[in-house]
Parts: sequence; C-alpha cells; structure tokens
Amino acid sequence: MIYNFSAGPGVLPEPVLREVQAEFLSYKQGVSIVEMSHRSDTFATIVEQLEARLRRLMQIPDDYAVLFLQGGATLQFSMVPMNLRESGRFAYLDSGIWSKKAIADAKHYGDVVVAGSSAAVKYRDLPAWPETISDVDYLHVTLNNTIEGTRYTKLPDTGVPIVADVSSNILAEAIDVKRYGLLYAGAQKNIGPAGLTLVIIRRDLIVDRDLPSYLAYSKHVDTLLNTPSTFSLYVAERVLAWVEGEGGVEAMERRNVEKSGLFYDALDASPLFHAVVSGKQRSLTNIPFTTGDAETDRAFQRFAEARGLIELGGHRSVGGLRASLYNAMPLEGVKRLIDVMHEFEQEGQDVSYKNV
Repeated sequence: MIYNFSAGPGVLPEPVLREVQAEFLSYKQGVSIVEMSHRSDTFATIVEQLEARLRRLMQIPDDYAVLFLQGGATLQFSMVPMNLRESGRFAYLDSGIWSKKAIADAKHYGDVVVAGSSAAVKYRDLPAWPETISDVDYLHVTLNNTIEGTRYTKLPDTGVPIVADVSSNILAEAIDVKRYGLLYAGAQKNIGPAGLTLVIIRRDLIVDRDLPSYLAYSKHVDTLLNTPSTFSLYVAERVLAWVEGEGGVEAMERRNVEKSGLFYDALDASPLFHAVVSGKQRSLTNIPFTTGDAETDRAFQRFAEARGLIELGGHRSVGGLRASLYNAMPLEGVKRLIDVMHEFEQEGQDVSYKNV
C-alpha cells in the first residue's frame, strides 16, 4: 500500500480515482471527458453541479460569485490587486513564503502595507492581526501556510475586505465565507488535480475594469470565458460529491483534527523527531517536522519510501520533512507513518540509509 503525503498535487480519494478510471474512455455521450466540448450540455451540467456542491459544502451566499479559473493561486497574486484596486494601497500579513510572493506581485499594482510579519523568526510563528487597519483596499492573509505548517483560527473584524488564500485548507475545515471579500484556492490539494483555481468573491467587489479580458473577474461571472481545464473540473465535481457523501466539511474537519492530533502527539513524544511548529497555530493539513539533522532527515525519507510512504520531503526552500494530511489521506496512512517513524528510531539510523 502506497501512502502519498505530497503537499500538492495531493492525494485524491481512491473511490473517485476508480470512478474516473471507469468513465475516462466513455462519459455518457460515448466520448472521453477530455474530448468533450466545454460548451456541450453534458459538460455544462458538470460545471453546474460543481458550483452547486461547492455552495452547499461551504454555505456560500447568493451575493458571492464562484469563478473557475486557471493559472493557480500564483496568478491570483496579481489578479487580486488588479481587480480590487481603488486607492492603490493594499495591506498584507507576511506569514510565509507564499504570502511573501503575493506581496512581491502586489507591489506591481500599488503600495503594499505589511501589516504584520514573522519573517524575522523564519515564519515559525504567525504575525498578529493588526489592531486597526484603514485606508487600504483590502487585507490579504494566507489562512494556512503550506510550507511552514501554521494556520490562523480566529478572524477579527477589520473594517476592510479580507482576501484569503485558502489553497491548502479549503474543504478541510469550516470557513465562514461571509467574513471575507474574496477567497481563492488552487485545486490541487483538497479539490482535485492541478489546472483549476477557485475564486469566491463578493459580487459588490466585482467591477468592470480596463484589464486584459482573462485577468478581469467581471469577464468570468456566470460564464466560461475560454476553454477551461475540463478534466480538472470534472474530477473536482466528483471529489466534492465524495466529500458530501462522507458527511461534508464538518466531517472532514473532525477527521483532520483526529489525524493531525495523532501525528502531533507522536512527534511530541518522539526521542528523535520533533514538529517545527508548536501551539494552537499548528496546521491541520501540512505538518513540517525534522530530526534536527539534514542527513538524518534524508535518511528517514529514503527509509519511509522503501516502506511505501512517499513525498515526505520538506519544501525545497526550507528542507526537513513534511507530511500533508489532506482530506483523502486515511487515518491508516497516518498510523503507518507513525509506525515507520518508530521503526526508524529503533533500527533505521544506520550508514546504509544515510549513504544511499
């Protein structure tokens, strides 16, 4: 049995993969889903069902539009300031490498106010929410920091629209959409394969602007402006159907609390491994950990791969180890990882693994 702990593209539910496999050559019309016109009635039904499921799962009000885009969360680093620009001043919380990249791109379109930063402690802590924020078009936050393994759990009133990158925690825990002006997420973690980006935006923030057509949110409302990633949309609809069938976001959050709690407990009790993040800001979905020695970390990664546990390496920018426990990761996978950690502690730290 292979368990995939990749941070993205992440593990998908096995029942969904089997369903996709069965339907790949012929989806209802007798042609493959990847051959089907995105303007066909059959595909239009898929998109309608996808939006309806997302609205039910996240309780998205009618005064929010749901956009299905491409370009990943990275393109949103530019589309957000381009589309929400009024005064040309934007506030950002600098909580990790991805928020740092968002800040860098936003500077092309206006003045960026860094309302808080934890860069000085290498993002091992979260910057505090600003007590007051004014004279900005929005406040941007990365709710779950995929690389660093931190997450915000409380959202104060700010008086300005809050924009949140929720790529690695969407559908993994409850998010009160009404508290935000805009949410965006790359799909390749909890929603489906790469190639799809979700944007959930309050309709009063959608303004016709003099932008290239694809980069304007207003051009994507209630329509498919261009040929989308049809396969990604199809798989996403099937994944959301699976989430609904498993009990919805509430059930996913309960499972993720259990999985992450079990793993954090194992790390806290380990004589060799330790979690990089402590306290209540620990992520439910992305858990960086280490032995404290880069060579031993690499040895454990090889040791684990030989036992069917893959993609445990930390992000290239920080090294170490990381286990991503997205919705489709079963509890059995976490238990297997803990067992392999114990095995490595007892017998695996030998020269043969360090020198492979």
